[in-house]
Amino acid sequence: MRILTLTNLYPPFYVGGYELRCAAITEALRARGHEVRVLTSDHGLATQPAPENQAHVHRKLRIHGYYGHPWLPLSRLQHLETHNNETLRDEIAAFKPDVVHVWCMNGLSKSLCLTLQQLGVRVVYDVSDHWILRSLKADVWLDWWNRREGSLGSQAQRLLWTLGGRRKRLHPLAPTNPVSDIRFPKLYFTSARLRELTAQQGYDVGHGAVIHCPVDTEHFSGTPVLREPRRWLWVGRLAEDKGIHTALRALTLLKESFQGVLSIYGKGDAAYVDGLKKFAAEHHLPVSWHSATPDQMPEVYRSHDALLFTSEWEEPFALTPLEAMSCGLPVIGTLTGGSRELFRHADNALTYDAGDAGHLAERILLLQNDAALRDSITINGHDEVRRRFAMRPIVDQVEEFLSA
Repeated sequence: MRILTLTNLYPPFYVGGYELRCAAITEALRARGHEVRVLTSDHGLATQPAPENQAHVHRKLRIHGYYGHPWLPLSRLQHLETHNNETLRDEIAAFKPDVVHVWCMNGLSKSLCLTLQQLGVRVVYDVSDHWILRSLKADVWLDWWNRREGSLGSQAQRLLWTLGGRRKRLHPLAPTNPVSDIRFPKLYFTSARLRELTAQQGYDVGHGAVIHCPVDTEHFSGTPVLREPRRWLWVGRLAEDKGIHTALRALTLLKESFQGVLSIYGKGDAAYVDGLKKFAAEHHLPVSWHSATPDQMPEVYRSHDALLFTSEWEEPFALTPLEAMSCGLPVIGTLTGGSRELFRHADNALTYDAGDAGHLAERILLLQNDAALRDSITINGHDEVRRRFAMRPIVDQVEEFLSA
């Protein structure tokens, strides 16, 4: 197949797992013989050049309002919208893809989705976060043209441009339709829960398939950890919705019963992190604070005995527990978001009610004291992740979906 990958960011310029997953699957498809071209933004090029081995990656689009890029006034935004849509049309005309594989659109012109519809090309959407659910209706360009409220000045300008024919002339260059005109005939989500949440916002996506996130089992490798847990691990963004405060409160409830130390790997808002450290110090908690690069994380997992996954928001489908389980760690986790589709209590993990420090404390003691249960969930989790969520079976599913 000839596949045009359309995405906002592409490594080495990225902010999280969405971009890394996009690159991993895109490069895997190239390795299988498909001709893939990537159309992405120029984000990052101001500070470092693009890698020399990425001739297939065209960094021509422009980001609006995200990742440190400014929010533009309408006149300058019109130029950005026109540029992005012309760039997309030019790429499709030159490359002639069999299918356009659309990934994260945060910061990109959502009018690009309408241009794809105008061109009548085959499109598959990969939805791995809340960009449809949250940011589609907030698109500045489409919202300005279709809002019923606003200042009298903007209402008058909109009316003048519409009656004067400017909107009609813009339509083939940078579509101004309402977001309700955007269709998603072929798409897949990283979890059934993300599909459900998106459908609840009124989008016609109930037909979407589910293809879970993969983990690089060659990079994140290890044997099941069957020893009594002493070195506990927490990994993630240090923020309230990640539940790190619940983990610390659970340790205060355990006191002498907790036979170990907790290593916390992550970064966050300075004021919030200072508050966490102050809480830990005041309660004399056995915790330490660290950070690591993605390349260092496999060894971080392998040097610990168990993972606490305390997320309290609707995670689309978290990578951290997949990585930990692939490295052989037992996991105690919440069932928020897509995690419900991974964790099964007392089968491949231990689970607790999100935000409930007492419940988490009970699970920590259970994992600490019940060796037979601990060994069972560790082996089951390790084997299942490496069987179901390795890169190859997930890429197989994506490839089949694109082919269809």
